[in-house]
Amino acid sequence: MYEQYYGLSEQPFNLTPDTEFFYKSFTHREALNVLRVAINAGDGFIKVTGEVGTGKTLLCRKLLQVLESKFDTVYIPNPYMGCNALLHAILVEMGIADRLNKANYLSCINEHLIENARRNRGTVIILDEAQSMPQESLEAIRLLSNLETGKRKLIQIVLFGQPELDVSLAQSSARQLKQRIVHSYQLKPLNQASIRPYLQHRVRLAGYRGPELFDNGAQRRLYKFSHGIPRVINLLCNKALMLSYASGEFYVNSKHVEAAAADSQMQ
Repeated sequence: MYEQYYGLSEQPFNLTPDTEFFYKSFTHREALNVLRVAINAGDGFIKVTGEVGTGKTLLCRKLLQVLESKFDTVYIPNPYMGCNALLHAILVEMGIADRLNKANYLSCINEHLIENARRNRGTVIILDEAQSMPQESLEAIRLLSNLETGKRKLIQIVLFGQPELDVSLAQSSARQLKQRIVHSYQLKPLNQASIRPYLQHRVRLAGYRGPELFDNGAQRRLYKFSHGIPRVINLLCNKALMLSYASGEFYVNSKHVEAAAADSQMQ
Protein backbone atom coordinates (compact mmCIF):
# COMPACT_ATOMS: atom_id res chain seq x y z
CA MET A 1 0.00 0.00 0.00
CA TYR A 2 2.67 2.52 1.05
CA GLU A 3 5.67 1.05 -0.78
CA GLN A 4 5.70 3.50 -3.69
CA TYR A 5 5.18 6.46 -1.34
CA TYR A 6 8.36 5.59 0.55
CA GLY A 7 10.33 4.34 -2.45
CA LEU A 8 10.30 0.76 -1.24
CA SER A 9 10.56 -2.37 -3.37
CA GLU A 10 8.66 -4.40 -0.75
CA GLN A 11 7.24 -4.11 2.74
CA PRO A 12 10.15 -3.88 5.22
CA PHE A 13 8.24 -5.15 8.24
CA ASN A 14 6.50 -8.23 6.91
CA LEU A 15 5.73 -10.80 9.61
CA THR A 16 6.86 -13.78 7.51
CA PRO A 17 10.32 -15.16 8.48
CA ASP A 18 12.29 -14.03 5.41
CA THR A 19 16.00 -14.88 5.78
CA GLU A 20 16.95 -11.95 3.55
CA PHE A 21 15.90 -9.69 6.43
CA PHE A 22 17.82 -11.65 9.09
CA TYR A 23 19.23 -9.09 11.52
CA LYS A 24 22.44 -10.10 13.29
CA SER A 25 21.70 -8.78 16.74
CA PHE A 26 24.08 -9.99 19.43
CA THR A 27 21.74 -12.76 20.58
CA HIS A 28 20.85 -13.99 17.07
CA ARG A 29 24.44 -13.88 15.86
CA GLU A 30 25.65 -15.74 18.95
CA ALA A 31 22.89 -18.34 18.66
CA LEU A 32 23.73 -18.97 15.00
CA ASN A 33 27.43 -19.33 15.83
CA VAL A 34 26.69 -21.77 18.66
CA LEU A 35 24.54 -23.87 16.34
CA ARG A 36 27.09 -23.97 13.53
CA VAL A 37 30.00 -24.83 15.83
CA ALA A 38 28.04 -27.51 17.69
CA ILE A 39 26.78 -29.13 14.49
CA ASN A 40 30.22 -29.12 12.89
CA ALA A 41 31.61 -30.69 16.07
CA GLY A 42 29.02 -33.48 15.93
CA ASP A 43 27.69 -32.66 19.40
CA GLY A 44 24.34 -34.44 19.11
CA PHE A 45 21.41 -32.65 20.75
CA ILE A 46 21.09 -28.84 20.69
CA LYS A 47 18.21 -26.78 22.10
CA VAL A 48 17.23 -23.17 21.36
CA THR A 49 14.38 -21.55 23.28
CA GLY A 50 12.83 -18.10 23.16
CA GLU A 51 9.60 -16.28 23.82
CA VAL A 52 6.97 -15.92 21.08
CA GLY A 53 8.17 -13.49 18.41
CA THR A 54 11.88 -13.45 19.29
CA GLY A 55 12.85 -14.90 15.90
CA LYS A 56 13.25 -18.64 16.45
CA THR A 57 11.74 -19.65 13.11
CA LEU A 58 13.79 -17.05 11.24
CA LEU A 59 16.94 -18.31 12.99
CA CYS A 60 15.91 -21.86 12.15
CA ARG A 61 15.58 -21.05 8.44
CA LYS A 62 18.83 -19.09 8.48
CA LEU A 63 20.57 -22.14 9.93
CA LEU A 64 19.20 -24.30 7.12
CA GLN A 65 20.55 -21.75 4.66
CA VAL A 66 24.10 -21.54 6.06
CA LEU A 67 24.78 -25.17 6.95
CA GLU A 68 27.66 -26.59 4.98
CA SER A 69 26.90 -28.77 1.98
CA LYS A 70 28.30 -31.84 3.74
CA PHE A 71 25.08 -32.05 5.77
CA ASP A 72 21.71 -33.42 4.75
CA THR A 73 18.94 -31.61 6.61
CA VAL A 74 15.46 -32.65 7.70
CA TYR A 75 13.18 -29.76 8.64
CA ILE A 76 9.94 -30.41 10.51
CA PRO A 77 8.17 -27.06 11.05
CA ASN A 78 5.35 -28.44 13.19
CA PRO A 79 6.17 -31.66 15.07
CA TYR A 80 2.84 -31.77 16.90
CA MET A 81 2.13 -35.36 15.94
CA GLY A 82 2.31 -38.85 17.34
CA CYS A 83 5.43 -41.00 17.36
CA ASN A 84 4.86 -42.95 14.14
CA ALA A 85 3.54 -39.89 12.30
CA LEU A 86 6.67 -37.94 13.26
CA LEU A 87 9.01 -40.74 12.18
CA HIS A 88 7.12 -41.06 8.91
CA ALA A 89 7.44 -37.30 8.32
CA ILE A 90 11.20 -37.65 8.85
CA LEU A 91 11.32 -40.50 6.33
CA VAL A 92 9.46 -38.37 3.81
CA GLU A 93 11.85 -35.44 4.32
CA MET A 94 14.79 -37.82 3.89
CA GLY A 95 13.27 -39.08 0.65
CA ILE A 96 13.25 -42.70 1.76
CA ALA A 97 9.59 -43.31 2.66
CA ASP A 98 9.39 -45.95 -0.07
CA ARG A 99 11.96 -48.07 1.78
CA LEU A 100 9.78 -48.51 4.87
CA ASN A 101 9.03 -52.16 5.64
CA LYS A 102 6.43 -53.19 8.24
CA ALA A 103 6.64 -49.92 10.19
CA ASN A 104 10.30 -50.46 11.10
CA TYR A 105 10.93 -46.72 11.13
CA LEU A 106 14.12 -46.68 13.19
CA SER A 107 15.68 -49.49 11.18
CA CYS A 108 14.90 -47.74 7.90
CA ILE A 109 16.32 -44.43 9.16
CA ASN A 110 19.40 -46.16 10.58
CA GLU A 111 20.22 -47.79 7.24
CA HIS A 112 19.96 -44.42 5.50
CA LEU A 113 22.18 -42.74 8.11
CA ILE A 114 24.83 -45.44 7.74
CA GLU A 115 24.82 -44.90 3.98
CA ASN A 116 25.28 -41.19 4.57
CA ALA A 117 28.13 -41.80 6.99
CA ARG A 118 29.91 -43.96 4.44
CA ARG A 119 29.71 -41.03 2.02
CA ASN A 120 31.03 -38.77 4.80
CA ARG A 121 27.76 -36.88 5.00
CA GLY A 122 26.17 -35.79 8.25
CA THR A 123 22.44 -35.61 8.91
CA VAL A 124 20.77 -32.85 10.91
CA ILE A 125 17.12 -32.96 12.01
CA ILE A 126 15.66 -29.55 12.88
CA LEU A 127 12.37 -29.44 14.77
CA ASP A 128 10.64 -26.07 15.07
CA GLU A 129 7.88 -25.42 17.65
CA ALA A 130 9.21 -28.39 19.61
CA GLN A 131 7.30 -27.34 22.75
CA SER A 132 4.18 -28.79 21.10
CA MET A 133 5.59 -32.33 20.84
CA PRO A 134 3.84 -35.07 22.85
CA GLN A 135 6.03 -36.99 25.29
CA GLU A 136 5.90 -40.11 23.11
CA SER A 137 7.33 -38.14 20.19
CA LEU A 138 10.10 -36.71 22.38
CA GLU A 139 10.95 -40.30 23.27
CA ALA A 140 11.09 -41.19 19.57
CA ILE A 141 13.55 -38.37 19.03
CA ARG A 142 15.65 -39.69 21.91
CA LEU A 143 15.73 -43.12 20.29
CA LEU A 144 16.91 -41.53 17.06
CA SER A 145 19.79 -39.97 18.96
CA ASN A 146 20.96 -43.47 19.92
CA LEU A 147 21.82 -44.22 16.30
CA GLU A 148 25.61 -44.14 16.12
CA THR A 149 28.72 -45.94 15.00
CA GLY A 150 31.58 -46.85 17.29
CA LYS A 151 33.14 -43.43 16.70
CA ARG A 152 30.40 -40.86 16.14
CA LYS A 153 26.73 -40.00 16.20
CA LEU A 154 24.92 -40.70 12.94
CA ILE A 155 22.47 -37.87 13.48
CA GLN A 156 22.26 -34.49 15.15
CA ILE A 157 19.02 -32.98 16.38
CA VAL A 158 18.20 -29.32 16.96
CA LEU A 159 15.10 -28.40 18.96
CA PHE A 160 13.63 -24.91 18.59
CA GLY A 161 10.84 -24.05 21.00
CA GLN A 162 9.14 -21.67 23.37
CA PRO A 163 10.06 -21.80 27.09
CA GLU A 164 7.35 -24.43 27.55
CA LEU A 165 9.80 -26.86 25.93
CA ASP A 166 11.87 -26.75 29.13
CA VAL A 167 8.75 -27.69 31.08
CA SER A 168 8.25 -30.74 28.85
CA LEU A 169 11.88 -31.74 29.20
CA ALA A 170 11.66 -31.40 32.99
CA GLN A 171 9.12 -34.24 33.18
CA SER A 172 10.48 -37.54 34.43
CA SER A 173 9.56 -39.29 31.17
CA ALA A 174 11.91 -36.94 29.27
CA ARG A 175 14.88 -37.02 31.65
CA GLN A 176 16.99 -39.23 29.37
CA LEU A 177 16.46 -36.83 26.48
CA LYS A 178 17.29 -33.82 28.64
CA GLN A 179 20.56 -35.46 29.69
CA ARG A 180 21.57 -35.77 26.03
CA ILE A 181 21.28 -32.04 25.27
CA VAL A 182 24.85 -30.83 24.88
CA HIS A 183 24.17 -27.17 24.08
CA SER A 184 21.29 -24.90 25.08
CA TYR A 185 20.74 -21.32 24.04
CA GLN A 186 18.03 -18.83 24.99
CA LEU A 187 17.17 -16.12 22.48
CA LYS A 188 16.74 -12.69 24.03
CA PRO A 189 14.67 -9.72 22.79
CA LEU A 190 16.47 -6.76 21.24
CA ASN A 191 17.77 -4.16 23.68
CA GLN A 192 16.86 -0.50 23.31
CA ALA A 193 20.15 0.35 21.59
CA SER A 194 19.38 -2.19 18.86
CA ILE A 195 16.09 -0.61 17.78
CA ARG A 196 17.64 2.03 15.49
CA PRO A 197 20.00 -0.34 13.61
CA TYR A 198 17.22 -2.93 13.37
CA LEU A 199 14.87 -0.42 11.71
CA GLN A 200 17.63 0.87 9.42
CA HIS A 201 18.51 -2.68 8.42
CA ARG A 202 14.93 -3.58 7.48
CA VAL A 203 14.08 -0.44 5.50
CA ARG A 204 17.42 -0.45 3.67
CA LEU A 205 16.92 -4.04 2.51
CA ALA A 206 13.44 -3.06 1.32
CA GLY A 207 14.96 -0.39 -0.91
CA TYR A 208 14.65 2.79 1.16
CA ARG A 209 17.44 5.32 0.53
CA GLY A 210 16.22 8.51 2.24
CA PRO A 211 16.76 10.07 5.68
CA GLU A 212 15.85 8.15 8.80
CA LEU A 213 12.16 7.23 8.69
CA PHE A 214 11.52 6.75 12.41
CA ASP A 215 12.42 9.66 14.69
CA ASN A 216 13.82 9.28 18.21
CA GLY A 217 10.41 9.51 19.85
CA ALA A 218 9.04 6.78 17.60
CA GLN A 219 11.99 4.54 18.42
CA ARG A 220 11.51 5.01 22.16
CA ARG A 221 7.82 4.18 21.88
CA LEU A 222 8.58 1.11 19.77
CA TYR A 223 10.82 -0.26 22.49
CA LYS A 224 8.31 0.64 25.20
CA PHE A 225 5.43 -1.20 23.54
CA SER A 226 7.36 -4.11 22.03
CA HIS A 227 9.83 -4.82 24.86
CA GLY A 228 12.30 -5.60 22.08
CA ILE A 229 10.30 -8.50 20.57
CA PRO A 230 11.06 -8.37 16.80
CA ARG A 231 7.64 -9.63 15.70
CA VAL A 232 5.88 -6.92 17.72
CA ILE A 233 8.29 -4.28 16.39
CA ASN A 234 7.43 -5.36 12.84
CA LEU A 235 3.72 -5.26 13.55
CA LEU A 236 3.88 -1.77 15.05
CA CYS A 237 6.20 -0.41 12.35
CA ASN A 238 3.97 -1.65 9.56
CA LYS A 239 0.92 -0.01 11.10
CA ALA A 240 2.81 3.19 11.91
CA LEU A 241 4.00 3.53 8.31
CA MET A 242 0.44 3.05 7.06
CA LEU A 243 -0.81 5.72 9.48
CA SER A 244 1.91 8.15 8.43
CA TYR A 245 1.13 7.53 4.77
CA ALA A 246 -2.64 7.84 5.28
CA SER A 247 -2.21 11.20 7.06
CA GLY A 248 -0.06 12.60 4.25
CA GLU A 249 3.02 12.74 6.45
CA PHE A 250 6.31 11.07 5.63
CA TYR A 251 8.37 10.49 8.76
CA VAL A 252 7.10 8.29 11.56
CA ASN A 253 6.90 9.90 14.99
CA SER A 254 5.68 8.89 18.44
CA LYS A 255 2.01 9.62 17.73
CA HIS A 256 2.00 7.14 14.84
CA VAL A 257 3.53 4.42 17.02
CA GLU A 258 1.14 5.16 19.87
CA ALA A 259 -1.82 4.93 17.49
CA ALA A 260 -0.45 1.65 16.11
CA ALA A 261 -0.10 0.30 19.65
CA ALA A 262 -3.63 1.38 20.52
CA ASP A 263 -4.95 -0.33 17.39
CA SER A 264 -3.09 -3.49 18.46
CA GLN A 265 -4.45 -3.17 22.03
CA MET A 266 -0.98 -2.77 23.49
CA GLN A 267 -1.57 0.30 25.63
